[in-house]
Amino acid sequence: MLSSFIEVDDQETASKDDEPTDEGIPRTSSEPEHSEVSKHSTRSITRSLVEEHFENGRRYCSEDYYMPNDEPEQTRLAIAHQAYMPALDDQLTWGLIPRSAKRILDIGTGTGDWATAIAERFPNAEIIATDITNAFQPPSAPLNVYFELDDAQNEWAYNEPFDFIHMRNLSGAFANWGAIYAEVSKNLKPGGSFEIADPGPIQYKRETSNSNTSIFNGAIRSAADMSGRPLDLDHLKKPMFDNAGLSVAKTRVFEIPLGTYDPDPRKKLTGKMAMIAVLEGLEAVSLRLLTKHLGWKEEDVRGLCRKVQEEVMRPDARAFIRVQFVIARKLM
Repeated sequence: MLSSFIEVDDQETASKDDEPTDEGIPRTSSEPEHSEVSKHSTRSITRSLVEEHFENGRRYCSEDYYMPNDEPEQTRLAIAHQAYMPALDDQLTWGLIPRSAKRILDIGTGTGDWATAIAERFPNAEIIATDITNAFQPPSAPLNVYFELDDAQNEWAYNEPFDFIHMRNLSGAFANWGAIYAEVSKNLKPGGSFEIADPGPIQYKRETSNSNTSIFNGAIRSAADMSGRPLDLDHLKKPMFDNAGLSVAKTRVFEIPLGTYDPDPRKKLTGKMAMIAVLEGLEAVSLRLLTKHLGWKEEDVRGLCRKVQEEVMRPDARAFIRVQFVIARKLM
């Protein structure tokens, strides 16, 4: 059950006016067709990968964004997407998307797995999926999903507002979260919902202060601070939403095990995939940050990553991460 993953319930003030959701309920061929999808969004010009930067054996899409956009990262993102599903009872969101939703926006879509799945479950809605690179864009997708090359740090240029805006795993992506939330508020319909989720650092049930994992966590956080794009969860604090005219409806923290040590079948499945995503992500998240901003040598970063992997995989480690979800609404 979903509740088995809930570690903290900070606030839950969901409106009684929430509509039932299509999310998680696939349509059958016997269901009636609805109106044709709107085509009034502002579309970015389709173009190939604009930039390629190679550092430390990884490919990046810009000179400053810390995560790579190569094939290993594509595989990791796909696994991370699947790790969320059991924790959310095989749903794509924690909050409700109303049946009447016609426009949905996915910021930082990555491989497009979430946007593609939402498009399949909402065949009569227009799904816009944006990212700063199109290296991960799937070769095929439902006709109602549109992939756009766009940087969310720039002013958003949409002609119509959205019923639902989605972000996930974007901690460290932006220097000014206040500006991002202002754009979210500007581009939501009155009463529309915004869902954002971000994971925290690797933790252990019995952590020691001098573990390699604590060294890793401290180093990447310091490097991210130096880059001007903090790698923390401060952007999920309530005042950040309030300042943008967004009302926080619900927030929860889900504790996700890393590995299969939990006897609960759903946690075991989530933990298996989360473990793979985390182990594969150690170098991805740290190589550019530590070499560029702290002056580490590539071999030293990789060496620390190997030591962290060994700690996480210890049978008695009982490692976990906490993922915080926030749902906010634009007031009428």
